[in-house]
Amino acid sequence: MQTTDHTPQLLNRLRMRQVALMLAIHQYRTLRGAANCLGMTQSAASQMLHELEDALGEKLFDRAGRGLQLNSAGQAVMNSFRTLQNNMTALAHELSELRLGSAGKLSIGCIMVAVPTHLNSALVGLKRRYPRLSMEITVDTSDHLVELLRGGVLDVVIGRIPATTGAAEQDLIFQPVAAETISVVVCRDHPLLSQARKKRLRFDALLAYPWILQPRGSPSREVIEQEFLSRQASLPLGLIETTSILVATNLLAFENMIAVIPQSIAINYEQYGALSILPYSFTHGLTSWGSLVHRDRPVNPIAQEFLSLIHSGTIV
Repeated sequence: MQTTDHTPQLLNRLRMRQVALMLAIHQYRTLRGAANCLGMTQSAASQMLHELEDALGEKLFDRAGRGLQLNSAGQAVMNSFRTLQNNMTALAHELSELRLGSAGKLSIGCIMVAVPTHLNSALVGLKRRYPRLSMEITVDTSDHLVELLRGGVLDVVIGRIPATTGAAEQDLIFQPVAAETISVVVCRDHPLLSQARKKRLRFDALLAYPWILQPRGSPSREVIEQEFLSRQASLPLGLIETTSILVATNLLAFENMIAVIPQSIAINYEQYGALSILPYSFTHGLTSWGSLVHRDRPVNPIAQEFLSLIHSGTIV
């Protein structure tokens, strides 16, 4: 059974002013508030809304007291209009950079495990080719980075794809790069190190000390919570939560605490004498990490080159 493509007709009938009206109604929750924001009369705004609903063939709002509330069709339209708004914001920024004679700006989000290896190499390679390119790097957990990617704040994320539960969340394109192992680390004179020299550490030995973990919702935190659950143990009291490796390693230097960080970073710190890795392996593992871009947002050539460098595996 063939379906008719109404896209050309819809593009001919839609106006950017209607998009702005939808966004304003959603923000102010009333037609009057949206009309004042756009500098038009309420009757003109009402007429414009009717024209938009007629073009789409769907009612978009339900009455909620004296205001308006998006229905299911309205929510679908709003999601598309927000994406359009983000794209227009990015376009305006890119055009402004070009007028100023800049090579542009690339906003990257990255999880900690990729920083000392793949990210560092890709940034060096990109900077050699585009000396005037501005780059903004945000290091955080995958869940937070994906939120920024969806909001149009980031161009690309190096992290893990979150679990999808519906079609609305399948808006990301993920390409794997590598797997990650996490390590349990302590200060160089931690009491557990004397036990570790004699034999492999038992899980129970780790429970006597306070832990430093990433916040709940991050992939490594989920692996650790699975470990405690499988051991029928509760997370230690006095838990410190942070996404900062710097905070974690500084705390380890002053207190007999335990932290969990990516193995690639732990090995570097151990080589420089900043901490020690305990001989303990988690039962559960992390999923592979890789590159993430938004499915409905075009990837510009510089971002595409950055992705190629990330996936090439070349480490400087």
